[in-house]
Amino acid sequence: MLSLIDPIYKNCDLPSIRRELEDPEFFLETLPDGSTVVFDEVHRLDDPSLLLKIASDEFPNLKVIATGSSTLSASRKFQDSLTGRKHVFILLPVLWQECKSEFQISNLDRRMLHGGLPEPLMSPYKDPEFFSEWLESVYARDIQELFGVRNRIGFLSLIGLLLRFSGGRLDVSKLSQESGLSRPTVYSYLEFLQLAYLIRLIRPLHGGSRREIVKQPKCYAFDTGFVTYEKGWDVLRPEDRGLLWEHLVLDLLCTQYRIDNILYWRDKSNREIDFVVRTKRDEHHIVECKINVERISIGTVEEFRKHYPKGKNFVVGPGIRHPYRTRLKGLEITYCDGSNLEDVES
Repeated sequence: MLSLIDPIYKNCDLPSIRRELEDPEFFLETLPDGSTVVFDEVHRLDDPSLLLKIASDEFPNLKVIATGSSTLSASRKFQDSLTGRKHVFILLPVLWQECKSEFQISNLDRRMLHGGLPEPLMSPYKDPEFFSEWLESVYARDIQELFGVRNRIGFLSLIGLLLRFSGGRLDVSKLSQESGLSRPTVYSYLEFLQLAYLIRLIRPLHGGSRREIVKQPKCYAFDTGFVTYEKGWDVLRPEDRGLLWEHLVLDLLCTQYRIDNILYWRDKSNREIDFVVRTKRDEHHIVECKINVERISIGTVEEFRKHYPKGKNFVVGPGIRHPYRTRLKGLEITYCDGSNLEDVES
């Protein structure tokens, strides 16, 4: 966890702070040498990249933390990319492992049902109003302001459909038909949602066989709380947990690998691997997400390894405290909770 000692905090949502920062050079000169300054909601400034560039180039002893919309890099306000001057951190929802270690929450259903945003996660009851208002806020503050999207009803309708079908293969024609948006508009909105980190598209791995799925990505919403909200679930049935566990495992994988290297695999016989992590050119790790780790389909793993022989085979389950290995039909399988695949690899 990051701990800051006596930071100088500036909330850029406040008009008084925005006026104070109109002359970035003068403001930065007033700060003690070596201090840490936090610019919260920095995208609210007229020219945030100028402030950050001056801080980086002219005040190298300052430590600067800028927080704000996840769509910062796509904003017109950030025409200067700040290449070489910044480190970008994407804040994910609370991971399942963090629930147990930091929040003293050991109920997996609660994490799946309430999601990983701290406020609903810590609440004893799930409040639908929170999720509805949060989505409205994202549209107004991020999507409408930064991307100029004016079709509120169509955009929120598309988000609702993506939440409802989260974890499935993306069908743009169906999304267009059910949302009332044209296909080009759907594609544009999908790009905005990816830039805002509200969805993640997982591409299919292909090239080993003509029978592989090659085009349709799978689409995952960023948080299970919004998925269960859109589906109207107030309790979870046994058949609900597997899909939601996939979302939590994907969160873990995103902390360890670049999203472009996280794929899935499926063939025309409907054999499917939940996630495939590409670590080297010809090396692909299998990651199967299982609430019940005894239900692995070894035949699917065998078929996959015919085409992609290099890599490790992981089964990730929520109840596995310590990694262990077994051998099934000549294949080594590693069972773990997914929190440290890079360590388990070695």
